[in-house]
Amino acid sequence: MDTLALEAKSNGQEKKSSAPRPRPKPPKKAKRIVYFEVEIVDAKTKEKLLLLDKVEPTSTILDIKALFHKSNPQWYPARQSLRLDPKGKGLKDEDILQTLPVGTTASFYFSDLGAQIAWGTVFLSECYGPLLIYLMFYFRLPFIYAPKYDFSSSKHWVVHLACMCHSFHYVKRILETLFIHRISHGTMPLRNIFKNCSYYWCFAAWMAYYINHPLYTPPYYGQQQVKTALIIFLFCQVGNFSINIALRNLKCSGSKVKKIPHPTKNPFTWIFALVSCPNYTYELGSWMGFTVMTQCLPVAFFTIVGFVLMTVWARGKHRNYRKEFRDYPTLRSPILPFIL
Repeated sequence: MDTLALEAKSNGQEKKSSAPRPRPKPPKKAKRIVYFEVEIVDAKTKEKLLLLDKVEPTSTILDIKALFHKSNPQWYPARQSLRLDPKGKGLKDEDILQTLPVGTTASFYFSDLGAQIAWGTVFLSECYGPLLIYLMFYFRLPFIYAPKYDFSSSKHWVVHLACMCHSFHYVKRILETLFIHRISHGTMPLRNIFKNCSYYWCFAAWMAYYINHPLYTPPYYGQQQVKTALIIFLFCQVGNFSINIALRNLKCSGSKVKKIPHPTKNPFTWIFALVSCPNYTYELGSWMGFTVMTQCLPVAFFTIVGFVLMTVWARGKHRNYRKEFRDYPTLRSPILPFIL
């Protein structure tokens, strides 16, 4: 019996060993990459500037700009604007080629944006100028007023307070530019720096000339008017700073994902419930306070012009928010709650 059992066992093992083994699965064939052919055409003359062959479908617009820059060194990526239509909107650098409404042969229309400069440089130039110009008038440097007033000091305490508030505002803006603001657009046309700086620098000189003038008269209602205006100014400065911090914390560094700004635990940010751009609202409040504090016509004019400009910017941002987010709060106004 033992011999028969061993034979049966050996026969079973032979049958198992002789059974066909499953064949290994053949390796998956690599997906065939469909390359794009990209043609870059001058938007004005319709002249063909470059033909790029075998462009990967995952390439971004920035990648295409870099390839175009290699063939045309005078047009660096920040200077280029690529569009699908000669009069259309410029494509974003992060747009991916295969997600655009184009075929495998794509045509992009090129426009030269002109020489570019970093936004941070522009912001700092806008702030350093008014800060230094105002101090020149405050210290009454020679050739500004009559020679007998050179390096003299005003007898009115509100003049010294106004200098401190003006300097504080621009020092705050400089520090925010360096350490807080995250600028989404890297550059702007170089010609804009002259326009922007002229606006800020000339207004600063105009205001400073009258506030620090030897014949300047203090506000009509005296200390009560100045102290009330100072409270408004400081309150709005803190509010503006709080909004800038909230906007910074809204997205991580390097991220381009946009989110809806909402009120935080900071009471100064609760205005987000009613306004899309409260940073402009607080900025307007600061200059209104400074106007009341100094009771100076050039300051009032600067506040009005600034209000018009900030309203235009706020409306544009408010419109973009509503386009990008379907669930954007309908109760919000661009800059002034329930009004504008």
